[in-house]
Amino acid sequence: MYPQLLTYLMEFIKYQDQVIKTLLTLLIGKSMFEKLDESPVNQPYRKLQVDDLPIIEPLEKLNYKILLNDYFNEHGRSLKPVQRRSKSKAFIPKSLNCPKCGAPSEYLYANNGDKGQFQCKVCSCLFSDKHRFSKEAILKCPHCSRTLEKIKERKDFLVFKCKNNDCSYYQKKLQSMTRKEKKQFQEQPHLFKLRYKFRQFHIDFQPLSKDTKKLPIVDLSKIYASPHTLGLILTYHINYGLSARRTAAIMQDVHGVPISHQTILNYENSVALLLKPYVDHYPYELSDQFCGDETYIRVGGRWHYLFFFFDAVKKIILSYPVSPNRDTSTAIRAIDEVLIKMKEIPGNLSFVVDGNPIYLLAQHFFAQHGISFDVKQVIGLTNEDPVSTEYRPMKQIIERLNRTFKGNYRSTHGFGSEQGSVSFVTLFVAYFNFLRPHASLEGKVPVVNPALSGLPTMPARWTKLIDLAQQWIIAQRSS
Repeated sequence: MYPQLLTYLMEFIKYQDQVIKTLLTLLIGKSMFEKLDESPVNQPYRKLQVDDLPIIEPLEKLNYKILLNDYFNEHGRSLKPVQRRSKSKAFIPKSLNCPKCGAPSEYLYANNGDKGQFQCKVCSCLFSDKHRFSKEAILKCPHCSRTLEKIKERKDFLVFKCKNNDCSYYQKKLQSMTRKEKKQFQEQPHLFKLRYKFRQFHIDFQPLSKDTKKLPIVDLSKIYASPHTLGLILTYHINYGLSARRTAAIMQDVHGVPISHQTILNYENSVALLLKPYVDHYPYELSDQFCGDETYIRVGGRWHYLFFFFDAVKKIILSYPVSPNRDTSTAIRAIDEVLIKMKEIPGNLSFVVDGNPIYLLAQHFFAQHGISFDVKQVIGLTNEDPVSTEYRPMKQIIERLNRTFKGNYRSTHGFGSEQGSVSFVTLFVAYFNFLRPHASLEGKVPVVNPALSGLPTMPARWTKLIDLAQQWIIAQRSS
């Protein structure tokens, strides 16, 4: 009797479980018991059209004292301060100055009451209190030379638009629209971009800032492993792309060295911290062909982006920032790391990238700081335009680098922290630049260092590379 009752209860519990799952599926719309898809969401980036750079006219800087003196010489009397009414006194802050000539608040009108627009009585400059410091240049449309108007404020940039209805850019876009598109434009104008727009960035970032070396204090002599053992660990883990657990197993089974996978990760972080300034500030001999791309890596259970910029001829990785976002800020930082490594920025400098508009926005950011270069975009998988046809081989080179990295990265199954991702990528770059032979370089490494070339084994080269980095840091600290 008891076994039959137990069987009945088990069947009843299974039936209840199936009913609960069915009800939840009906309520939610899909089964909550399905296995989550761990593959990255390959959504296309937002369709953003980036126009050409505007005409930038520097704002003329004047001295109000000289202007007041000229006024006195011309009229035989001094220019009096503004005679204010009682109401308008509250609209003019005493600390407010004219951005063009520097005239104090006594010479400023509240041009539209309390709306925030002011006019200087000395030089007739119109400005607003909120944006007077950014008024360092006049931005004009490159198609009609009309002054651009600010229409939006975003976190990292301001958006300017040409509102001239006779602008050739606007008229060309308008005439190219079909009758159906024109009807839709009347109902939903936000779906179309007909006017010239420019984004002026105000990111707190100084390009080519070379005084930011971070020299770590890492004493590898305190670790329990010998230098040869450390070289073996890095060879298995970085060169051959073995996971930390498999590396620990090989060290135990083949070399008789008991070590945990967490200790290997700790060694990885320490060595990467030591090698990163040496890799980033090494005096590379570069060519004039550079390409860039981004790829996915897993950090803390979320997809992040690794930006690679690469010397396509010398096979040297020049930039490798990791970011949770595929955004303009990271593209700016990635390109800046390349520019820092150049002894002199050539006048015909260009970067070959994909169709992501963040690289064009980065180009605009550097142009605002007087740094010019060209961006060649290879779009899609087929050559549908002359630029893609000409520069497709360069794009394939950076894709090949991505595949090489993924071959080493795949065994990690992602990283638990950002520090872990940066450490692994740093060691991969050090290996790729200084230790890995390339068939296209006749079996030589990209950066030939005599101190490394004469060593017979890879563990010995890793040990010597670490020693070179330590000597470099000591020399930098003493200089």
